[in-house]
Amino acid sequence: MANLAIDSIKDRTFDAIVIGSGASGGWAAKEFTEKGLKTLVLERGRDVVHVKDYPTTNLYPYELDHRGEVTYEDKQLNPIANRCYAYKEDTAHFFVKDDEHPYIQEKEFDWIRGYQVGGKTLLWARQTQRWSEYDFEGPARDGFAVDWPIRYDDIAPWYSYVERFVGIAGNRDGVATLPDGEFLPAYPLNAAEDHFREVVSKHYQGRHIISARCAHLSQPQPIHIQQGRVQCQNRTLCQRGCPFGGYFSSNASTIPWAQKTGNLTLRPFSVVHSILYDQESGKATGVRVVDTNTKEEMEFYAQVIFVNASTLNTNLILMNSLSDRFPEGLGNDNGLLGKYVAFHNYTARISAEYHGLSQYKTDGRNPAGGGYIPNFRNVHRQETDFLRGWAAAFGASRPEVRDTGGVGADLKEALQLPRLGDWRVHSHMMAETIPKESNRVWLDTNRRDAWGVPLLHVSIEYADDDWQRRQDYYEQMTEMYEAAGFTNIKTTDDPRRPGNDIHEMGGVRMGHDPKTSLLNKWNQLHGCNNVYVTDGACMTSTATQNPTLTYMALTARAVDHAVAELKKGNL
Repeated sequence: MANLAIDSIKDRTFDAIVIGSGASGGWAAKEFTEKGLKTLVLERGRDVVHVKDYPTTNLYPYELDHRGEVTYEDKQLNPIANRCYAYKEDTAHFFVKDDEHPYIQEKEFDWIRGYQVGGKTLLWARQTQRWSEYDFEGPARDGFAVDWPIRYDDIAPWYSYVERFVGIAGNRDGVATLPDGEFLPAYPLNAAEDHFREVVSKHYQGRHIISARCAHLSQPQPIHIQQGRVQCQNRTLCQRGCPFGGYFSSNASTIPWAQKTGNLTLRPFSVVHSILYDQESGKATGVRVVDTNTKEEMEFYAQVIFVNASTLNTNLILMNSLSDRFPEGLGNDNGLLGKYVAFHNYTARISAEYHGLSQYKTDGRNPAGGGYIPNFRNVHRQETDFLRGWAAAFGASRPEVRDTGGVGADLKEALQLPRLGDWRVHSHMMAETIPKESNRVWLDTNRRDAWGVPLLHVSIEYADDDWQRRQDYYEQMTEMYEAAGFTNIKTTDDPRRPGNDIHEMGGVRMGHDPKTSLLNKWNQLHGCNNVYVTDGACMTSTATQNPTLTYMALTARAVDHAVAELKKGNL
């Protein structure tokens, strides 16, 4: 029996453990296994195998019971999930339902989750922009949060490394606030979008309309073919799971790549309860796991642990990792764990019409979504009453118009002869928010979930400066719309709650000083250097860009560092 116990411990011991299989977790798995480390990836949800487990990917609308619409009953049962733009009849199986993992909202917050292998990479909007030197320097320059311990030059080569493997469609636009990368051919702007680009370029110095950069294979390279991925078919059914691998997901890319090395052990249905800490060595020794289905507890061991459970769950795991050395959570000597959580403000939209360019129409579908407006506010100097700025999406299309004024045969004939109407243009804001200590999460000491883990309290809200950025977006976009000859301009307040942007960041922020941050410049916990955090929880500030590319680049960089430290015997 003793030998069986020893063998069991041996079977549960790895070189590295990665918690989570989404964008950053998948990259950690790829990097560790490629470098020869026996790696365990723990995923609390079910396994989703590329192609095989995309049940709706090729269905026509009439093959869905409700033509893609969510039922009234589902909306009543899942108000949080239903507020997500991607939650539809054909994608609901990739979302956590409201009763499956409850949390406590001290203030209204939409926690959108995807518990399965691949996480939310099956659901993300695939927008991929680099941060710039202005973003990494922002907190120090503008006096908020804490100084980032890295700069653009530190991460730039890792952006390139990730972009080449992922496949990013985009142009080299020469915009200082949005550095160029390693791009596949971009998806072009249509006629109305390009008209807006020309007007803005002519009338506004430092403002740019570019083709949105996205993680789609517009022209696959050999590295993508080796992954088993082929060209994006422009179906724009991405949230169903792409059988072509035309866009990046962990399922189609990093997880299969790691599996090919023979060094990956993937364990779905594994809720990570906490990280185990040994006070004598001052190191983490492994993780405690609860089987999602059986509720059986077990432990796994490794020399290095990467926490990539997504921002709020990463905070939760660290806060629940208690020991005599860390009674308030692993690495939490300064009491800042779970604080300074931030997000993106998407609460504004602006639409209009354009009566020109009637000789043109749109052709096909654009998986990039159209144009992107990089931030131009408060870049070189403070020019507003609020700190930092906003970016925006921009798109245009011509809807079909049918004459419904007739009766009988005349009506029937008219309905069969649609025509293209005037251009409709639209935009939504993507504004930075400033991390604030009052925006935080913490554990409930009395209530636990089905796996014995304390429930998470979430207290995150907008602030006055968020509404200032929104008003500035309305004013500046209206002015640019008018300059482009757009008419019937309408601004719309979007009532979405914090969290609905699905870009929550922070709580385990990076920094120079252990007194004011949790992680160092390599994403190691100051207080426990064999534990790394490289998902959204590590972010010191939010910038305006979509953050997933940055998570992946930070992860690849951190794994490179961890492996080097292991070889030196420092971990």
